[in-house]
Amino acid sequence: MPIINRVADLQPEIMGWRRDLHANPELMYEVHRTAAFVADHLRAFGCDEVVTGLGRTGVVGVIRGRKPAQGGEVQAIGLRADMDALPIEEETGLSYRSTMPGQMHACGHDGHTAMLLGAARYLAETRNFAGDAVMIFQPAEEGGAGAAAMIRDGLMDRFRIDQVYGMHNSPGMPIGTFATRTGPTMAATDHVNIQIKGRGSHAAQPHKGIDPVLVGAQLITALQAIVARSVDPLEAAVLSICEFHAGHARNVIPQTADLRGTVRTLTPEVRDLMEQRMREVVTGVAHLSGAAITLDYERSYPVLVNHQAETDIALRIAGEVAGDGNVSRDIPPVMGAEDFAYMLEARPGAFIFIGNGDSAGLHHPSYNFNDDAIIYGASYWIRLVETQLAG
Repeated sequence: MPIINRVADLQPEIMGWRRDLHANPELMYEVHRTAAFVADHLRAFGCDEVVTGLGRTGVVGVIRGRKPAQGGEVQAIGLRADMDALPIEEETGLSYRSTMPGQMHACGHDGHTAMLLGAARYLAETRNFAGDAVMIFQPAEEGGAGAAAMIRDGLMDRFRIDQVYGMHNSPGMPIGTFATRTGPTMAATDHVNIQIKGRGSHAAQPHKGIDPVLVGAQLITALQAIVARSVDPLEAAVLSICEFHAGHARNVIPQTADLRGTVRTLTPEVRDLMEQRMREVVTGVAHLSGAAITLDYERSYPVLVNHQAETDIALRIAGEVAGDGNVSRDIPPVMGAEDFAYMLEARPGAFIFIGNGDSAGLHHPSYNFNDDAIIYGASYWIRLVETQLAG
């Protein structure tokens, strides 16, 4: 089945919601206006249950089908959209650009939220399914693990969710296309903070000090050898040191230097190896240089692993909406991270990408969600509910 006609009719209204959200971005868990916007709309649609404050500022709307439940394995499915924006100054020049200095929807969460609201509007009108469609609007995807917070607050058990599905827009993929894969699909992400304590001295007398800048440079080089020489070439790992802070004067060797970065992996084994080898390399460089080096290695989002059966379902539904020729079924894994991984650890499900056309990349100040994708995303959500909860 192609695009749902009713969704096409609703597209201008859904686009209006999206642009309102775009103009009023909020960060992390502080999505109070956005959450109220979502909750008010869900109530207006006639959702059977609207719950706020789950995972601090998350919102859940439950829509019950009009068909009698058949007692099958799947009686409730969760559909998740993220609501938070990013601390980026917008450079789009749009008429509906961000009104909040230093904040913008640079990842398309405004579009994700609007598409799921559009699906909720249609499902509440038609209820052509059996069981519960659980609309999940999550805060703090951008580094705050809002998915984990909602799960801790009882998301899965309270709403008796059997399967859970997520979606993210993808710049560069044509409008009207979908893509995903089974198994590890997005990377685990870990945070690396390194402090180097040397001994300051005059720049003209480096032999009297221990230069933390030189030690930091040596350490960065040594750390890169972990991926090059310790990780199986057929596995995937990324180690990026993205911040190097040291010194305040051109003629003073500083006392300290701070490095910060990230590690991305696709399997628990490689994740463990990266942490182990990083600790060993830090210890070795400290011994050779005479500096004191502290490594703070913080594990963050886990690997996002799509389940086989649910991924097959997601791909089939995407093919019904967009046409089989517009669905990619075995894309390479993405080394970016996504906290929907926590939901897929809690319940079987799948995460799929939807085309955003020829837009600026995610997290770029010129990025904008493409409103032409709305009809495809909302139709996908609706068909997924009506298929999985057919009764």
